[in-house]
Order: sequence, then structure tokens, then C-alpha cells
Amino acid sequence: MRADFPHPVLAAVDLGSNSFRLQVSRVVDGQLFTLDSLKETTRLGAGLGPDKVLDEASVGRALACFARFGERLRGLEGAQVRVVGTNTLRVARNAPELIAEGERLLGFPIEIIAGREEARLIYLGAAHSLPNTRERRLVVDIGGGSTELIVGSHFQAHVTESLPLGCVSYTLRFFEGGRIDSASFNRAVYAARAELQRVVHAFPRTSWELAVGTSGTARSIRDLLELNDWSAGNITYGGMRELRNALIRIGRIDKISLNGLKADRAPVICGGLAVMLAVFEELGVDAMTIADGALRDGVLYDILGRGRERDQREQTVATFTRRYHADPAQAARVKALALDFYRQLAGEDCQVLTLRRLGWAAALHEIGLSIAHTAYHKHSAYILQNADMPGFSRPEQAALSTLVLCQRGDSGKMRDFAQQPDLWYSVLALRMAVLFCRSRRPLALPAGAVLFAQPRGVRFELPAAWLEENPLTASALEQEAVQWRRIGLKLALDVRQDHG
Repeated sequence: MRADFPHPVLAAVDLGSNSFRLQVSRVVDGQLFTLDSLKETTRLGAGLGPDKVLDEASVGRALACFARFGERLRGLEGAQVRVVGTNTLRVARNAPELIAEGERLLGFPIEIIAGREEARLIYLGAAHSLPNTRERRLVVDIGGGSTELIVGSHFQAHVTESLPLGCVSYTLRFFEGGRIDSASFNRAVYAARAELQRVVHAFPRTSWELAVGTSGTARSIRDLLELNDWSAGNITYGGMRELRNALIRIGRIDKISLNGLKADRAPVICGGLAVMLAVFEELGVDAMTIADGALRDGVLYDILGRGRERDQREQTVATFTRRYHADPAQAARVKALALDFYRQLAGEDCQVLTLRRLGWAAALHEIGLSIAHTAYHKHSAYILQNADMPGFSRPEQAALSTLVLCQRGDSGKMRDFAQQPDLWYSVLALRMAVLFCRSRRPLALPAGAVLFAQPRGVRFELPAAWLEENPLTASALEQEAVQWRRIGLKLALDVRQDHG
């Protein structure tokens, strides 16, 4: 690890559907050593009704946890902390209100990550807790509301999937009233197998050599099998069948008492076991070992990678430019000019993170051309909003999509951003850069070209001679000024006469 890594302490918060977890770790020689960890069983997923609205009780538990976690995080800087939300916060209709209040209590932004990004981070965490051997691994993480499946080797995930089946949701759905019987288990396993059949082709038995389980469900099943003499050390199919039969004999969830089963895991063990049985049956798993690392560990190593210039987001941007055949020379021209314009507009308020986001938007602004030239900016924005982009959270993707959508076309879509200076300057910088680079040739603006921010607009100083030599750009600037006036903004073009 570089000796100048800026932050010796990092923290990750995992807002899962069954529990919220906080982990604080110390960075030593490129490795993470846990200093503190907190876990609260919030059962957020259990509060999600048929209308996809979280009930008051689950929201109250979440907010109380946010307040306690917020106290532990005090004193840390933004670059040291990452908070990620998963399945329940992805689907709940009232999640935005909970997130806003949660951010206030935590003191840090909450990123809602897509399922495949969750899978990537889970694999990263699991891989760092396993021997760095060459075999390809199948990693399975059964959470409260979703299950992630990954095939990878070393520290790289090759195949990632996320499915809407978890220990909380399946317990509520198939073990109604807390009753445990053979029919309930059969329905749960068949339903999980039906979901898995949609992706099983991506995980053939020949594509991996070692099956690995992560997180609470897998660890609980392993402990139950070992401490009740149903298997030794690993999860086995035969051992899980013994556990299933034992639970059926008990008959009710509130009566479960088995060696190795923690009190907070008992209410959701039936749903988790049904999903794991389905995984073994559909994917042909014989035995599964356990990894200590999971999502929060992956988040921490991802922060560490960003600080060491191994940012997954940079790799994703490069992959997208290749996949959608973007013109690298044009992207480089637009990027250089957009960053220059943003620095001029923002001045002392220039934000490093905004510069990186603007650079990514410039690199990706033309990916929609692979679909159609007409309204390509809309196609680009749609891709960035909806594609799986490893390393990016959903808010980050939304910001990129907004920038790319605003690069051209009707200015009405910019109206909402005029009161947000940082985003506003980014939009203006990219829009003007695209305008000036329309010829797709190397562009050298005159030394005297200066862009100034003004209330409700900008002022652009350009030499008259340069505008005379570039009439197409001059005309485009005039048309742009008309667009801006329609939404109450001003683009003032100051033509400077040079007499030297």
C-alpha cells in the first residue's frame, strides 16, 4: 500500500433487509483490521407491506439505529465512510423519506446500490477473507430480501446476479402465522428454484470449483449443522435436510430452540434454509464452505481501492466506452474543455468529486450513438440511468444520466438545476464543451476566452476575430442564448476586439 494513503481509519454501514451493520477498520499495509463493529436487527424487510410501503414500526427501528450509528461515526470525514442500502431500500415506496432522515442522523449520504453492484461488493469482501488461490468460486449470499450469486477468481467477480428472494421475505411469504410444516417448506423451495432457473445458465457446474457462503443465513446454517452433528464444518445438502426435518418437528417459529441458533436468527431461519436448499438443488452444489467477509468488508476494500487509484468506477467507464464504441478522441476533447469550463465557473468552490463525475460524463456522453444518432443524448442518459455499472451507486448513476441528458437539446430540462450551483456549473460546462467540440477536430480556444458565472447565467468573453473564423460556433452560441432566455437564464456573449 502507498505510504501516503490519506485515511488510517475507514467505516462501512450496510443497511440490509434484516439487520443494519457498521464496521470500523484500521488500514495497515493495505489490509483492514477491525476496530469496532455494531449490528442491530431492524427487520426492515418485515415492515414492507403489499403496497411496498414500510410501516411505522420498521421506520422507527431504522431511525433509532441511524441515531446510534451516527454517534459512532462522529469525527470521521466523508472520504472515510460509505453507507449502502440494499433490497428493501431499493423497492420501498417511502424509502426517500427514510433515507433523507437517515442521512441527517448518520451525518453521511446513503447510497442505494443495485443488486449486481451489491453482488460485486460481496464477492470483494468474501475474496479478501479467503486464501488467494487460483480456483474459481461460486459465492452465495442470502440476505433478508435478496440473494446474490457470484462466480469469481482471486479478487475479480466474473458473473454477478441478484434475485428477489431472502430469509425475511420468504419466511413471511411461506410460513404464515409462524407455522412450520412440510408443505410450507416445499412451496418455499419450489418458488426459490423457479427464481433461480432464470439465471442458472450463467452458473453451470463446470464454471466454478468451490462453493462459498457468506453472511448471516449461511453462517447460521453452518453452525446449526455442526453443533447438532448433522455435518462437520461445511454446509451439506444432507445436513440441511436433517435441519429441515427438525424444524418441521418443532412446528412453530416461536418454539424453535436448537444448538447454535441465535435468538435474532430464529425468526427468519426457515426462509433462509428454503432458499439455500433451492440453491443446492438448482446449481448442483454438494458442499459449501463459509467466508467471513461479506458486503461491508467489500465496501471497505472498495473505499481503499479508490484511495489507491484502483477505482472500479474508472474501469467501468472504460468498459462502457468500449462496449458502446464511443469515440475516445472526441470524448477526450470534450472532457478537457468541460473540466476547464467547470473550473472557471466554480472558482474557489471547485469540487474534486464533481470534477471526476464531470470527466466520467464527458467520457460517456456519446454512448447513445450506438443506438441512434437522433436524440443520442437521451439514449446515453437512459443507459447510464438503468445499466448495471459496477462501482457506481444509483445516485451516482442518476447524476451522470442528468449531466448527459442536459448536454444538448431543449434547455427546459436545466431549469431545476439553476439553484444547485455545483450541478448547474457541471451541466453548463458539459453543454458548452459539446457545443464547441461539434466539429470533432482538435480545438484550441484563444488565450483570451474566459467563462464567468453570473446570477442566473454566465458571461463568455471571446475575441471577435476568433468568432469570425468560426461562424458555425458563433451561430450555435446565439441559438443557445435564445434557449436560455426561454427559462429565465442568460448567456451573455462579450465580443472583445483585439488591437495587438
